[in-house]
Amino acid sequence: MDSCLMVWHMKPQTRAYRFAGHKDAVTCVNFSPSGHLLASGSRDKTVRIWVPNVKGESTVFRAHTATVRSVHFCSDGQSFVTASDDKTVKVWSTHRQKFLFSLSQHINWVRCAKFSPDGRLIVSASDDKTVKLWDKTSRECVHSYCEHGGFVTYVDFHPSGTCIAAAGMDNTVKVWDVRTHRLLQHYQLHSAAVNALSFHPSGNYLVTASSDSTLKILDLMEGRLLYTLHGHQGPATTVAFSRTGEYFASGGSDEQVMVWKSNFDIVDYGEVLRVQRPPATRASSSGTLTVSILEQRLTLTEDKLKQCLENQQLIMQRTTP
Repeated sequence: MDSCLMVWHMKPQTRAYRFAGHKDAVTCVNFSPSGHLLASGSRDKTVRIWVPNVKGESTVFRAHTATVRSVHFCSDGQSFVTASDDKTVKVWSTHRQKFLFSLSQHINWVRCAKFSPDGRLIVSASDDKTVKLWDKTSRECVHSYCEHGGFVTYVDFHPSGTCIAAAGMDNTVKVWDVRTHRLLQHYQLHSAAVNALSFHPSGNYLVTASSDSTLKILDLMEGRLLYTLHGHQGPATTVAFSRTGEYFASGGSDEQVMVWKSNFDIVDYGEVLRVQRPPATRASSSGTLTVSILEQRLTLTEDKLKQCLENQQLIMQRTTP
């Protein structure tokens, strides 16, 4: 909201870059696949392409006639797609720095637009309560998904490109197959609007960010909630996995950006309990197991936590003389 971009270094003691240039709130950021460029969209109706170095030079695209809500590079980095409150989705050439074409069938603000992994399709989410799938070559709308009961805030492709997930103001997350257009999964887990989501690169997990202040991690293979994460004070507005899936980062209305270590590909909580079994001499160590689990920075689902506590009591009975 302060009109600036921050580029943070994952190495400690390395200074962050602060880029000023936009004249109003910055609504979206996206690195190019190579990482050599950074795109941002703003309430000032422009898109800027930055070179993420000390100088922080940028090129301005006078992109839309209203707030730009979303910017996303194609997987080859040659083009990027923008979505705006002017109800359009636009595609641009990155290096020739020119407008290519517009997609305009939405009848309300467009909050998000993404390329498919192969760059052949575009998906967009709008306040007209629809998600639209577009063919990039023909520029035709292939399908409209109308199952959301409210504004659709965010949408993205599964890494395989075979399905999409969309988040809504109706507190839901829905997953559709883009080949059959069938609704595959429907999650109603948050108690307020879902603002963003991100697929783990493995395609097995989805993380969501909500105005109920939590992040949730879903196991897509089993179709269930894995973890609820309490970090932000107030709405969690954005979330994204790193390229490798080792980390994810979340942002909130509390002005915090949090970087989380994923761990869920490797950690089995039974293992955690066995490995961190307290020494028999410490009768007062009943709390250490729970602490060690919570140090994973994961709030476990109630079932898991109950199971962990039961296991812990069994261990304590065995170790207490």
